[in-house]
Amino acid sequence: MNRYSTTFMAKCPVNDKVILFALSIETPGRILVEAILEAVDALPMAGFHEDIADTLARALPGRHTLTAHHHGVDIETVRGGA
Repeated sequence: MNRYSTTFMAKCPVNDKVILFALSIETPGRILVEAILEAVDALPMAGFHEDIADTLARALPGRHTLTAHHHGVDIETVRGGA
């Protein structure tokens, strides 16, 4: 099993505050680092947590866990399978 992790920022579409996201992907296969960075860079500058998770799951294989702290609330989403 391979695990890839990265962090990135996006704005909350409700109040424009910047949110730090942490993405972890587990897969038995290989994902090129460049593919991960390209998928993250292609994200909109603002978006809802769950929509960002869905977009990344469509772009990259594996089981994704996306976490962030949104204005006092921790959100964790899990998408896909290994």
